[in-house]
Amino acid sequence: MMMVNDDSFVECKIDDSDEEQINTPPPPPEFASKASTPAPKPPTPPTVPTTLVPSPPVNRDPNSINQHLKVEVSNVLAEPATPHTMDGVWVYSIVGFEKTRIWTYRCLSLLFAVPFALLCGILLAFLACIRVWFLVPCTQLSHTFLPCLQSLCTCALNVFIAPFCMSFALCCSQVAISLSNKGLDQIRDKDTV
Repeated sequence: MMMVNDDSFVECKIDDSDEEQINTPPPPPEFASKASTPAPKPPTPPTVPTTLVPSPPVNRDPNSINQHLKVEVSNVLAEPATPHTMDGVWVYSIVGFEKTRIWTYRCLSLLFAVPFALLCGILLAFLACIRVWFLVPCTQLSHTFLPCLQSLCTCALNVFIAPFCMSFALCCSQVAISLSNKGLDQIRDKDTV
């Protein structure tokens, strides 16, 4: 009995259709058929799109906090239909407005953006530090110790201040005020004279 080793088996995919054939390596010579095999079709190179799609601009205001600063020329400059300037003046006015607005913003940003960003960063870091290391611990400690302080204050009020207030209230409860018109009549008599 002869044993066949698994290494001697070769997988060959046979496909009689006219579809594109898969490029497989040729079988070893001892297993190759004597019939001629058709030449494989050369692979077609992938097609590259001829138009390059520009990448979308980066949204620097994703939360729309500066929506009110989106100013168009038509929001600022407008001419009525009848008295209007020549077309060239109008076009150059729009171009001048836009270029001046954009370049002034860029120059001011160049001067103030980095220092102001640093100032904002320092301020926010300071506020975060105060909150993390002072306000929150004080609040947590007050929530922890307030019941103790409340009972201590209630005890002090009941021992020292409540008896004094009750005594003063009893003393004042015996005071009676009576109003008479005698003084009012004397004032009226002086005014008439």
